[in-house]
Amino acid sequence: MSMKATIESRLRAAFEPTEIEVIDDSDSHRGHAGHDGRGESHFNVRIRSASFAGKSRVAQHRAIHAALGDVMQKIHALALDVGV
Repeated sequence: MSMKATIESRLRAAFEPTEIEVIDDSDSHRGHAGHDGRGESHFNVRIRSASFAGKSRVAQHRAIHAALGDVMQKIHALALDVGV
């Protein structure tokens, strides 16, 4: 399974989002730190879920990082756009 698919699968399971978009943005980071030439290193995630209601942005991001678990050790960058 690709890293993009793994990220999406874990976030769907954890948050039952009403909207989710995972974009592999690795190619736009060629030559930058953290890009090893293989790709699957930089991701943008837009996610909307009732699970985030009433939580601070820090709490939302911590919840996402926890849901992704070991995936966070395998990627270089994760940009998050989180909402209800």
